[in-house]
This record gives sequence, C-alpha cells and structure tokens, in this order.
Amino acid sequence: METAPVPAFSELISGTQRSAVHLEMRDVYDPGSRRFASWRSGHRENPANRDEWWNPFHSVIAEAVARGVQVRRARVVSEPVSDYVQFEYDVTFSNIAAGEQVRWLPRRRASDLALPGNDFWVFDGRLVRLSHFGGNGEFVQDEMTENPAVVKLCVEAFERVWERAVDHHDYRPA
Repeated sequence: METAPVPAFSELISGTQRSAVHLEMRDVYDPGSRRFASWRSGHRENPANRDEWWNPFHSVIAEAVARGVQVRRARVVSEPVSDYVQFEYDVTFSNIAAGEQVRWLPRRRASDLALPGNDFWVFDGRLVRLSHFGGNGEFVQDEMTENPAVVKLCVEAFERVWERAVDHHDYRPA
C-alpha cells in the first residue's frame, strides 16, 4: 500500500470540513496509561468536573464539531467486555461532551461484516489514518493513505458497523 507521512491528529482534524469517523476493534489499548490505572484502582471521573478529564484531544474534537464537522466513533467489542473496554465505556461521557457521537457493536453481531485488519480514522471520506497496535495493546505506528480501494473499504465498513451498533446511551456492557 502506498502511504503518506502521518501528520498529527490535530492537523488532520483541523483540515477536515465535513466528517471524521473512527472505528475501534481492539479489546485493549495502552494498558499502561495513567487514566486506566487510576480507573482500575477504583477512581471514577466526575462528568461535572471537566478540569479532571478534559484534555487537548477533547478541545480539538470540540473545535471541529463547532465548525460543523460530524465526528462519529464506533467500537466493536467482545462480550463479556474486557476491563479496558469497561473503562472506555465509563469515560465515553468525555467523548460525547466534546461532540462525538459514539456507538457500540458486540463482536458477535459483526461476524458477517468485512472489516479492515486495523483501527482507522477516515477524514472527509477521502483520507484514512490506519493505526497499528502490538498484541499487548501498545501503539506501534500510524499509516496514512488515500488509496481509493482502502478508503472505500474503510468507509463502507464503518457505515455497516454504525448501522448495527447501539448508541452509547442505550448500550450496556455485558
């Protein structure tokens, strides 16, 4: 696959005009993160205390949404969910507060879907950022492509997942 250099996420989203979609398909990400460790030790973030959890990522998303960009995130998850997915579920209020729409699809309901091998973002239906992770959930690298076949696969896969997925407010992790 022909790839381009990978700009910072903030640069990609700031250049987005209409839509940014993100498909997550792993059951663990960055298991060594401080936020996850704090959650595992029993701390629960207070949605009313924005100073506790708001970070630059949320600001970038909020700015894009304010410009009219629709930001959607879908998560394909195994059930029963992993501790990490339960943590993601518990902190998703922060994504929603920034303006994202979030849905969840139990993996058993995705068996007949053709999905790319990696998580991805698609910006304005034309540019894909693929994310590679190690088996332990640690981030390895991102890859960018405008290859029409890859873009089409990712856009179609996201839309199929989105159609089946359950809105965050209605989903209850099993």
